[in-house]
Amino acid sequence: MKRPRHPMPDDVAEALVAEDLRWAYDERPPYQRNDYIAWISRAKRDETRQRRIRQMLDELAAGDIYMKMPWNGPRGLVET
Repeated sequence: MKRPRHPMPDDVAEALVAEDLRWAYDERPPYQRNDYIAWISRAKRDETRQRRIRQMLDELAAGDIYMKMPWNGPRGLVET
C-alpha cells in the first residue's frame, strides 16, 4: 500500500525559499518530504503549523535530523 502524496502548500514553499533551504528539502528522500508536508498540513492551529514549519526548516538546516531523530543524509548548510 502506498501512502498518499501531499502537495506542498504555498506557505511551506515560501518558507523554504525565504530561508534558502529548498535545495536541502529537495535532497531529502521522497518519504521524508511527504511526511513533513503531511505533518504540517495536519496542524489545526496556526501556531502549531508555524512551529512545525520552523522545526522542518531547522532540521533541514542542520542536515542530520529528521522529525527529531538522527538521520544520516547530507549534512546541513554545507553544500558540495
